[in-house]
Amino acid sequence: MSTRIVLTYRDYEALPADGRRYELHDGELFVTAAPGLPHQRLVGRLFILLQKHVETRGLGEVFVSPVDCILSDTTIVQPDVVYLEYGRSSLASARGIEGAPTLAVETLSASTARLDRGSKLQLYARHRVPYYWIVDPEARSVEAYTLAGGDLQPAGRLTGDDLGALPPFPELTIASAALWP
Repeated sequence: MSTRIVLTYRDYEALPADGRRYELHDGELFVTAAPGLPHQRLVGRLFILLQKHVETRGLGEVFVSPVDCILSDTTIVQPDVVYLEYGRSSLASARGIEGAPTLAVETLSASTARLDRGSKLQLYARHRVPYYWIVDPEARSVEAYTLAGGDLQPAGRLTGDDLGALPPFPELTIASAALWP
C-alpha cells in the first residue's frame, strides 16, 4: 500500500525557480513547462483588455501570471489572468492572492486542456471562485462559468466573430478579433 504525501505551501515555496509552472492541487504537485509564445501573446491581449476595463471603471485589479492564488495551504494555482474586485482586495498580500479571486482565466494548451476543463474547474468551484473563463485558442473561443449552488455552471461563450460580454463584466464588449487578430 502506498502512502500519499500531501504537500503544503511551505513545500511549494521551497520549489526551485527553474522556469516550470508549479501548482498544488489538494496537496498534489502539478508541473508544466513554461507556456509558448502564441499562448503568452493571447494571454497578454486578454490581460490588456481586462486591465483597461477594470482600471477605467475602478473595479479592482487584474494580474497576469505568474501570480499565486493560495486557495488553501494545500492548493496553490497560477491562472493565466486573475481579476480581484475591490471587495476582495484584502486578499492581496506579498505572497499573492490568499483566497478565491473574483475571476480566474486559464488559456488551454495541449498539455493543460484536460486539467483546465476537468479537475481545475472542480477545484475552482470547491474553493468558491465566483467566475472562471476557459480560453481555447484552437476553437478561438472564450467560455465563461459562474458559481451557482457550489458548481461552476456555463454562463456564456464567445467564439468566431462574436461580439459580446461575459460575466463578471456586463459592460465589457469583447470582440473575438481583438484576441485572435
